[in-house]
Amino acid sequence: MSHQQSIAFADGPLYFPVTAFGADGEVDLERTTSVIESSLEHGPGGVFPACGTGEFHALSPAEAIAVARATVHVVDGAIPVLPGVGGPVGGAVAAVRELEASGADGVLLLPPYLVGASQEGLYRYVSAVAGASSLPVIIYHRGVAAYTADTVARLLADHDNIVGFKDGIGDVARVQEIVLRAGEVRPGVQFFNGLLTAEASQSAYHAAGVPLYSSAAFAMAPEVATAFYRAYRAADTATVERLLRGFYHPLVHLRDTTPGYAVSLIKAGLRLAGHEVGGVRAPLVDPSPEHLAELERILAVGQELVSAA
Repeated sequence: MSHQQSIAFADGPLYFPVTAFGADGEVDLERTTSVIESSLEHGPGGVFPACGTGEFHALSPAEAIAVARATVHVVDGAIPVLPGVGGPVGGAVAAVRELEASGADGVLLLPPYLVGASQEGLYRYVSAVAGASSLPVIIYHRGVAAYTADTVARLLADHDNIVGFKDGIGDVARVQEIVLRAGEVRPGVQFFNGLLTAEASQSAYHAAGVPLYSSAAFAMAPEVATAFYRAYRAADTATVERLLRGFYHPLVHLRDTTPGYAVSLIKAGLRLAGHEVGGVRAPLVDPSPEHLAELERILAVGQELVSAA
C-alpha cells in the first residue's frame, strides 16, 4: 500500500488498543493481541497499535515493533494497521523501515523527542521519516510538533506518501486553515480529530472538514463507541447527544481529574471487563479506588444507553 493518497479504512471507529503488561511489568503480546482480536468483532475501521493509548511513550523501540508485528499478524489484512513511530529521528527512521518490512499499512508519526523545533526543523523531521520508506504517513499535530499550514502544504507537495493529518492540539481555526490549504496542494488528504476523548469534540471538527477521529473509548467500551460512531455517521443528533451527556462528558470530567487518565482509565475499563491487561507504566498512574468506582458507573450508564437505543 505505497504512494497512495488515502488509507482504505473500513466503516467503523478508528481503534487505538492498549499494550498489555504482565505481572512482571513486561509487554504481554499474547494478552495484547487477544484483546485486539476480540475487539475486531465490533467492526473497527482501522487499528493503531503502540500509539498514545498503547503507551508508545513508555515502550522501548523493540517493544513497539513487537507490538506492531503481533498486531499485523492477528489482524491479517482485515483492516489497515498503522503503528506509531516518533521520538528521536534516528529511531523513527529505523522503525518505519522495520514496519514496512513487517507488513504495516502505514504509520502515525508522533512528535519528536522533547525538544522544540522551528518549522524548518519539523519539515526535516517529517521528511526524514517519510523518505525512509514508501509507507503512508499520517502527521500528528500535537505537543512540540505544531505545524503551520505552509509547512503542511510543503510536506504534501514534497512527499506523496504523506496521506493524512491528525490534530491533537485543538486549535480549530488553524486546523480549518490546514484543511483548506492541503486541498489546494492535493485532494484526498485524510484529516483526523486526535483530541483526547475525541467523540466529545467531533461535531465541531466535522464542520471544519475533519470527518475522522480517534476512539480510545472503543478499546474499553466498543459497543458504546460503535453506537456513537453509527449515530454520528447517520447524523442522528439525538442519539449523539444522549451518549455525550450520559457517557462521554462524565468520562471527560473523570479523565481531567488526573494527568494521564486518558490512558489509565481505558486500561482500567478493560480490567473491569475481565481483561488482564495490567496497569500503566510510569510516569502514568492507575485510577484511585474512588475513580475506579466512578468509571464503573459511567461504563454501566453507557451500556444502558446502548441497550435502550
